[in-house]
Amino acid sequence: GNHVEIQPVKQGSEMGGPASCPALRMFPAIGPGALVLDGGSCHDIFYRMEFRRGYEARGEVWTPGYFRFTLERDQVASLIASAEDWETILALDPQQAWEAEIERRRRLLAAAVPQARQGPAAQLVLAADQFIIAPTTRMADVARAQAAGDELRTIIAGYHWFTDWGRDTMISLEGLTLVTGRATEAGYILRTFAQYIKDGLIPNLFPEGEREGLYHTADATLWYFHALHRYLQYSGDRNTLKILLPKLIDIFRHHVQGTRFGIQVDPRDGLLSQGAEGYQLTWMDAKVGDWVVTPRRGKAVEINALWYNALCLLETWVREERGDHEAEEIREQAEKAYHSFNQRFWYDQGQHLFDLVDGEKGDDASLRPNQLLAISLEHPVLEQRYWKPVLDSVTTHLLTPVGLRSLAPESPDYKARYDGDLRSRDAAYHQGTVWAWLVGPFVDAWLRCHPQEAGTAFNFLEGLIPHLQEAGVGTISEVFDAEEPFTPRGCIAQAWSVAEVLRCLVKTRHQ
Repeated sequence: GNHVEIQPVKQGSEMGGPASCPALRMFPAIGPGALVLDGGSCHDIFYRMEFRRGYEARGEVWTPGYFRFTLERDQVASLIASAEDWETILALDPQQAWEAEIERRRRLLAAAVPQARQGPAAQLVLAADQFIIAPTTRMADVARAQAAGDELRTIIAGYHWFTDWGRDTMISLEGLTLVTGRATEAGYILRTFAQYIKDGLIPNLFPEGEREGLYHTADATLWYFHALHRYLQYSGDRNTLKILLPKLIDIFRHHVQGTRFGIQVDPRDGLLSQGAEGYQLTWMDAKVGDWVVTPRRGKAVEINALWYNALCLLETWVREERGDHEAEEIREQAEKAYHSFNQRFWYDQGQHLFDLVDGEKGDDASLRPNQLLAISLEHPVLEQRYWKPVLDSVTTHLLTPVGLRSLAPESPDYKARYDGDLRSRDAAYHQGTVWAWLVGPFVDAWLRCHPQEAGTAFNFLEGLIPHLQEAGVGTISEVFDAEEPFTPRGCIAQAWSVAEVLRCLVKTRHQ
């Protein structure tokens, strides 16, 4: 049967769907148009993309009718369709609505840093806006924030199918909100996530429509320190730091003593270990049924780079706000982690870092981009003598024009294409597939090694500029195939892809 009902109303026509969907309201704004009710359906339609992705690929479509316009030569017609209420729709005529949208874009660009107001960066400033949202389903949290004079804000990880993820939000924060001149919203986001800290962890994600978050992540909380540091650099908002500092110290204590999912500092070497049966806790988190595709239980390279960076940042903040005595314990943990990291993670035979040490199968020498964080973060955990060989290895084996491969082609587990059914795609997700967001840590690491070569660093971003005219126009996809022609895959608009490319476009123009 028909899934929707359409009915003429005084202002135009209204199409209602399931209770969870707002009504679609339509009317001919200019020109002699009228709705013709002429229902019909078409069955057994083949959906090519669904078939390729391993989903149900036969469906039907239904139409309630059509709008008929009788036009003279050079006559203009326009049809407006909107999910807003009639009062809002009718408040502006089409020309006014057009002008209002142009003004909205002008304001977004005017707020951004000067280097982001033209060219591809300007396109990404506009794209960034679509990810920053006010979560409407968590009403109690909205009320609590507003009562405290705050606002609830979060970041959608990608369109069309991701919700808000803690990791993606913290990695994206600088590019989406700080480069774009929206530091106030960055503060909202950081304080919003602080409300949900539990057992020393921020949520990994909020399932669609749910108020309770899921906490299976070992890195999102550590990225939170990075995001807060960037926010403080842009805003100078010491008040937010004062509010959050007790929670940050609590996070430190939970990680040292041990918290959920096996996340705990090894007291013998000061390195952070993580892992629990059936959970995927790092950003390489593909899982099909009970199969965790990239099991990384143990001491992962980027987790420990993030841990050291978080310790150094926290030590500084505690010293500034509370004095030297409280900071001393944090400094000792940082020093221990630093020395152990440089003893344990250097893989001399390959001239790069182990991806994992003390794993279920010992140390993992797979060449992956995760090691870039040991150089790229504010406080690099890797000794400077190792920077160039690591960067050379990553550049040679992982760098592509559209981001970095998640695994070197020489690996037996390498997959060149991200395609096919869910199992095939997830098997390739972090096993070669290119991720655009990784160009951010790469550019940061490159500029650490070559501080005078911002022009060369810009070249690493150029390959993504033509992509703004394909897949999701004006935005950047989630992933790409690992080999030419580097076909875009996954979400057509991904928050951390947009954020990191925008941030680096500005950074390479700024230095």
